[in-house]
Amino acid sequence: MRRYTVRRIEASALEQAAFERAEVGQVDQVRPESSDHRPGVTFRVLHDGAHLYLRFEVRDRYVRSVQTAYQAPVCTDSCVEFFVQPRAGKGYFNFEVNAGGTLLLYYVEDPTRTEKGLAAFTPVPEAWGRRVEIRSSLPPVVEPERTEPLTWHVSYKVPLALFEAFVGGGVASEPVWRANFYKCGDKTSHPHWLSWSPVTALNFHLPACFGELVLE
Repeated sequence: MRRYTVRRIEASALEQAAFERAEVGQVDQVRPESSDHRPGVTFRVLHDGAHLYLRFEVRDRYVRSVQTAYQAPVCTDSCVEFFVQPRAGKGYFNFEVNAGGTLLLYYVEDPTRTEKGLAAFTPVPEAWGRRVEIRSSLPPVVEPERTEPLTWHVSYKVPLALFEAFVGGGVASEPVWRANFYKCGDKTSHPHWLSWSPVTALNFHLPACFGELVLE
């Protein structure tokens, strides 16, 4: 099982967060259903006891990003994703952010697939979504698709209070969180699906496949 240590920093504005101090994780497990495109994807995560800071860097091609509304299906664009379960026995959150910085965010309690989608999930209200600070190096819309080599990054800052509104207080003191990190591009010209911790099917909603996060 993959394991990642989330180092602690002093509270910071997102733009000044000391990501150079973070451990570097690799999103390098490629599903065989992918095209021949193999983006290079790294992530870094920090916390200050009250917020989580996360940064993805992507060495990419075939970049397309057209979804601009909160809770839009951003996985169809060039997209990076962070699924996290901060408390054992509770649900997990799926932060899906496209290259333009648009967010989809659910709290998932039962990821079993049904004819109508996931068996039990709650879309996180937009009031909470607005409290997730997001910065992207690309404009909100990238269309037409950019086929040349392109490096882009997305950073965001999440208040731990968002998690606690759904799973209860004190998540920063939990000994181990579970999580996975992903890169996809379902409706780009070269679709692909990569993960940090390997998944056993073409399905990112597999909490049994999550790795471990340890907050210092």
